[in-house]
Amino acid sequence: MSTTLDSPRVQKTLDRLFQEAESGDPQILARVRGDWERRGPSPDPEGLAHMFADAYLPVSREVGRLLHLLVFAARARTVVEFGTSFGISTLFLAAAVRDGGGGRVIGSEMHPEKARRARRNLDEGGLGDLVEIREGDALVTLRDVEGPIDLVLLDGWKNLYLPVLRMLEPRLRRGAIIVADDLDIAPEDLRPYLDHVRGAGSGYGSVEIPLGDRLEVSCWHGREGEARA
Repeated sequence: MSTTLDSPRVQKTLDRLFQEAESGDPQILARVRGDWERRGPSPDPEGLAHMFADAYLPVSREVGRLLHLLVFAARARTVVEFGTSFGISTLFLAAAVRDGGGGRVIGSEMHPEKARRARRNLDEGGLGDLVEIREGDALVTLRDVEGPIDLVLLDGWKNLYLPVLRMLEPRLRRGAIIVADDLDIAPEDLRPYLDHVRGAGSGYGSVEIPLGDRLEVSCWHGREGEARA
C-alpha cells in the first residue's frame, strides 16, 4: 500500500527542497564558520537565526523516513517539532500523521521568513492543513501546547534541547517518543540533554541510532510516583 510520503506531490516537494539544500548549505556553512573564526560564535538565538536564515540544515532522507515510521507506528496525533527551518522534516512528520488517520504537527521557527517559506512548502506538498508553525522563541511559543504529546522532534539549537524537553515533559503521554537529531553537532551543548535522557531514574529509555549526524531516540516511561497520562 502506498503512503502519503510516497505520493508524487510530496516527493516532488521533497526532491526540490533537498536539491536546494545540497546546492546552498555548504556555501552558507563555510561563510558562517569563517565569521566564527574571525569573531567567535554568537550565543544569541536571534543572532544565530539571522546567520542561518538561508540554510536548510535538513534531516537526511533516511532520518526522514525513520521519523515517518516512528510517527505512524505510534499513531501519533500530536507531534511537536523544535526547529522547523524550511519544513523538510515537517513534511515527513505530517505525511505520517495523515497516514495514521489525522492529527496535528506543531512546529517552531525563530526566523519569520523561514516560517513563511515552510508554510508554502507544506502547502505545496498538500500537508499544510495538518501543521501549525509558531514563530519565535520555542520556550515561549511551545509552552502552551496541549497534551498529550505523542512525539517530539528536537532539531534546533542544541543547547536548548534539554530546556525544551523539560518544558514539554508534563504533557508527554506515557510511551511518547523523543527524537534528538545531530549528536555529532555541538556535542558539548548536547551533553546535559544526553545525561538527562540516559540517566537512571530519568523516566526515559534511550538509544543512539547511527543515521545522518546520529540520533538519540528516547521513550518516556514516566518517573516513579508521577501521574501517567
